[in-house]
Parts: sequence; C-alpha cells; structure tokens
Amino acid sequence: MSPKIYSSSIQSVPLYNRSVFTHLLSQTAQNQIAGFPASAPAFIDAPSGTTISRGQLRNLALSLGYGLKNYPVIAQHAKRGGTILVYSHNSLAWPVVLLGAVSAGLKCTLANSAYTAKELAFQYTDSGAHLVFSSEEGVPTVRQTLKDLGLSPTEADKRIIVITNSLEWAGGPSVAVNPELKGLLTVSQLLTLGTLKEEEKFVGEQANETVYLCYSSGTTGKPKGVETTHRNITSVIDMVGPAFPPVDFTVDKILGILPFYHIYGAVKLLLFPLKAGLPVAIMTRFDPVQFCANIQRYNITISLIVPPVMVVLARHPAVDQYDVSTLRVLVSGAAPLGAALTKQVGDRLLTRRKGKGPVSILQGYGLTETSPTTHLVPIEAAHKVGSIGILLPNLEARLVVDGDGDGTIDAKEGEPGEIWIRGPSIMKGYLNNVAATTDSITPDKWFKTGDIAIRDKEGFYYIVDRRKELIKYKVRIDARVLAIFSSLICYRRASKVNLLTLEFRFIALPFPCCFLVPPAELESVLLTHPDIADTAVIGVDSAKEATELPRAYVVHAHPEKVKTEAEKIAFGQAVQKWIQQKVARHKFLRGGVVVIDIIPKSAAGKILRRELRDRAKVELAGRDPADDIVKAKL
Repeated sequence: MSPKIYSSSIQSVPLYNRSVFTHLLSQTAQNQIAGFPASAPAFIDAPSGTTISRGQLRNLALSLGYGLKNYPVIAQHAKRGGTILVYSHNSLAWPVVLLGAVSAGLKCTLANSAYTAKELAFQYTDSGAHLVFSSEEGVPTVRQTLKDLGLSPTEADKRIIVITNSLEWAGGPSVAVNPELKGLLTVSQLLTLGTLKEEEKFVGEQANETVYLCYSSGTTGKPKGVETTHRNITSVIDMVGPAFPPVDFTVDKILGILPFYHIYGAVKLLLFPLKAGLPVAIMTRFDPVQFCANIQRYNITISLIVPPVMVVLARHPAVDQYDVSTLRVLVSGAAPLGAALTKQVGDRLLTRRKGKGPVSILQGYGLTETSPTTHLVPIEAAHKVGSIGILLPNLEARLVVDGDGDGTIDAKEGEPGEIWIRGPSIMKGYLNNVAATTDSITPDKWFKTGDIAIRDKEGFYYIVDRRKELIKYKVRIDARVLAIFSSLICYRRASKVNLLTLEFRFIALPFPCCFLVPPAELESVLLTHPDIADTAVIGVDSAKEATELPRAYVVHAHPEKVKTEAEKIAFGQAVQKWIQQKVARHKFLRGGVVVIDIIPKSAAGKILRRELRDRAKVELAGRDPADDIVKAKL
C-alpha cells in the first residue's frame, strides 16, 4: 500500500542553486540590493541605535571576506571549504561575520555563547574549525579551550578574531578594548584591508555544499553537527515568504531577541529579513523591560519569540509601562505553545493596542535539521490557536504510526502520527555521524522529526508531543481487546496454533493498550494556574504500579510564598488537586508536583527533560513515586 503523502495548500515557489550571499546580497540594480534600496536599514543595534544599511552590509561582508583570505596569519585557515566557529552573544557584527565568511567560501559553525571550555572544545574539534570569532567576554573561555586542545598561548591567539564591543567600525560609539586582549586580531582590523570584487560562487551542484553547522541541543548524548547547505537555506527563506504575514519594508520592523547561534535566530532574524526587506533591531539578549522599551523606541511591529517569552508577556509589569501599541505580530517557535497562554497574552496586548485591533499570535514549527521552518500559521488563520500551521510550499509530509519500524503504517485522518518531512530544506546529514544520519533519514529522503502531530481536515497540524517523551500510563485492556484475546485463546486451543504466533497477533491488535499522556498538554494547563510562572512535565517509573507516572516541576510566580520545604510540599499537593478538575483521570499528576527555582531549558526555549529525569532519580532514590499516590479508582 502506497504511503499517504500530504503536500502544501500553498503553490510551490521557484528555488535556486546559488550561495546564501548571492541570494541575499546581490546588486540587482543600481542602488538596489536584492530588490530593495541599498540605503534601506538592514540591522540596528538596539542599545545605541547604530544602523547599517543593506548596501553597507554588502560592502562590510565583502571586506571581511577579503580580510579573511588575505590577512597573513589566518589566510591559511580561510581557504574555500574551511570552517570558522562563532562564539558570541548577539551583536551588530553577527550578520557581517556570517555573510562575510560565506563571501570567502567558508562554513560557519555557531556555538552557544554560554558554553564552557569543555563544551566548546567538542564543537571546535568535531566541526573541524580553525578560526574562532569571539566576543570580548568569550575570549578567556576560547583561550582555555585551545590550551586544553594542546595549543600554545601564542598559537592559540593566532586563531582568535575578536568581535569587540566597540561599534566604531559601523559608525557607532567607540569603546576601549579590554587591555587583556591587546595583540589579538579584531573584526574591525579585518574590515580595513580591502574588499572582494565578488563573492565565492556556489552554483549548480555546489549549492549542496555545507554552509552552516549548528549543533543539536544534545538532550540525548553528545550534540550532533547538522550540515545545512546553501540550497537548504536559500530554499527555506523563499518557502517561508508566502506563509509569513504580509509586510511593508517602509513600515515594519522586527525586534531580534533570539540567540543568533541557534538556527532559529540565525535564519529567521539574520537571513530571512534581508529577503523580505525588513530591518531588525538587535538585542544582546532577552530582557523583559528592554523588550518593551525597544518596541516603543523603534516602533516594532513584529517579533519572533519562544514560549518562555510568552509567559513573561502574560505577567510582567513592563507591558503596561511602555507603549507597545505598534506590535502587531508575534511568531512563536522552538517549543509547543499552549492555547491558554496564547489567549492570556492576546487579551493583555489587546488592551495596549489603542484600538488598532488584536495582536496576531502565530506559531511555527521546525527543527535544526529542517533549516528550520516547515510549518507556519498564516495570519488569516490566527484563530487556529494551538496549531503549528500549514505545511510550507515545496515540502511533503507524512504522519507515520510505526516510526521505529518500516514506516509503512500511516495515521488515519484526525489521528496522531510522527511527522516525516521531505523536501529541499532537509539537512545534508549529521557531520561525522553516518549512523545517526541513516537512522534519521530514510533511503527515499524522508526525515523523521520525532514529533507526534495530528492534521485536521483543513490541513493544519497540531503537535501532540515528542515521540520519545510521551508518558505511557497504565496498560489498558478494554472490553474489545479482552473479547478478541479470549477468542484467540479459544482459537489456539481448537487449532493448536503456536503460542508465539498468538502473542504476535495480540501485540499487533489495532487497539491502544495504554494511555499516552503528552507532557506539553499538561504544561499548557499548568501555566494557566495563577501561581505558576513556568513548568515542565516528565514521566517517572513506578515499579509498584508497573507504569510511568506524570510528574510536574513548577516555578512559583511568587517565590516568597514558598520559602520552606513544607510550604513547597503543600503547594505541590494543592496543584495536584487543582489539575484534577482540568484534565482526564489518566493525566493526573500521580508522580508528584515539585517546586523548583528554574526550569532547565536550551537557549531556544526547549525544556531539557533529561536534566529533570536525572533530578527525579535522585529525589526518588530508595522509594517508589506511587507511595505518594492517594488511591483513586480509575
């Protein structure tokens, strides 16, 4: 039986085989860069207001490319196909570095700016990088990394290029460089050496060469380097366009708060806006007060966010202290966004809009491996709260039931299945990891996302949860299963069929044999509790109950109210009782509710459940979580 393949309701768009630089910064006409005025602003440093135009960005990137290829000490490490590592918080230099390196024909691997020397060493080595672009604050960690890898201080310093805090190179304020960094090469120095006449070309098959190497969050095992090609990036940028809210480059501005070292921030805040003609005001990192202040200062109309930011917008007083009336679109990604939280934020922002109508809160979906976006809610479908949207053009999707098997069983309409995606934005593979690549991408090019979703009749998808994170509660054998099982027993006695055959027939029955509890669903409900600021749900094993039990970790909205252990326990028990009025019985928090200071998350906002599972093992050492259950008949 042929698989059930879904396509997009949006007509396919033309795609190109060329470099990211050529696609975004070509001089299409006199005084025009990629179809927009060269004088139009491209990026703004939010704290200082320093702005670089589209024309300036092109020239700066070509100058950086020239400096990389011609500066004597580093030129040997900057030949076409080489790799640079970027280790820095967000700054105005990021688009110059990312596009400048590409103009020189280099690959870029983007490292979490919070990495320790040990973590950085793994990515530096695994990616094959030689040169490191580092913020001033990051240099000590980079030096330690290179020292641990056996380089002498002199040799290590030859591999470091400093992204200084000074913006003098962009016409902004001058800041003295830390004296301890004296002698190190800086980005501003590379920009003064000359300019490439043109960028390195990646045409035809060369467009399938790797350009960016982002690393997975490493929630299971070591992080994996995702090989993203020029064609992956140029394709996803063009595919997002038809589904993205209509924009006017003379009016609309984006506020950039997502970390640029994550593919979500790199593609959607540094690359896609260039194609759309939208200027981006860059914040170093997310701060609730500055977020609202910058909306007011720059008349921001659009912001790309993650769910934790929504929690802040639902409650932080800064929303009422600044004029945020220009904000008309929020696009959330990286983790599931609950309907209840969406309504809370929407209702609050509506009161701040001065009669301009509601803020459209849209959700998107994607992974590092899909470059990243595969789904997006169109603005006219903002009422589809909780949906990740429709499939982008040029992509195909399947919802597969037997993701661990041959992938031959598709979910029926309206039923959940693992999303498989096929199309031009799927990664080349995992760097230096053939086994992981083979496990993730089928021979016929389907990428297994690991996420469970439902598709409605209108083509909108809803994430249920991660396939490996669904909590399996209680073996359930209902009357239908018992009847069939009894008939099979009778059949076995009459025909003397092999017992092993009987067992296989029972296992293959199309009836659910357990309750699947999606953590994201419970988290969405818990966030509606007035005293819960953040939360995460995991499954904990119970030997006594022979099942997994849902266990919640919560951050109290008013921590001063739960200072003692007794107060925390009492609050947890109150939450257990509270949620029993909100969800079905099999979703009760029988594994307990634990009050903690902060929910561990990646920079993109994904909950690091492995850390919570490790914590739970310590907390429950020597006892069964079922010991705390108040028995209730199911």
